[in-house]
Amino acid sequence: MSNLETWLIIILILGIIASNLVVLKYNAKFKLTQFGKNHKKKPKKTQEEVNTESTLTNKSSTNNKKDKDPSSSP
Repeated sequence: MSNLETWLIIILILGIIASNLVVLKYNAKFKLTQFGKNHKKKPKKTQEEVNTESTLTNKSSTNNKKDKDPSSSP
């Protein structure tokens, strides 16, 4: 083998190793699920639904405080 061919093989191997490391780093961001399990994605809530839920939660918490606080009753 000539000296040039040896260097080309070494550079090729280093390039493959570097690309594999980049792919592993990129894929580490994703959460992998188990194979064979049926995972259903929940639809994202719209901003209107989130606002409605927060107002309902706030109203129920204020109603509970009024029921428990004897000084607030007439």
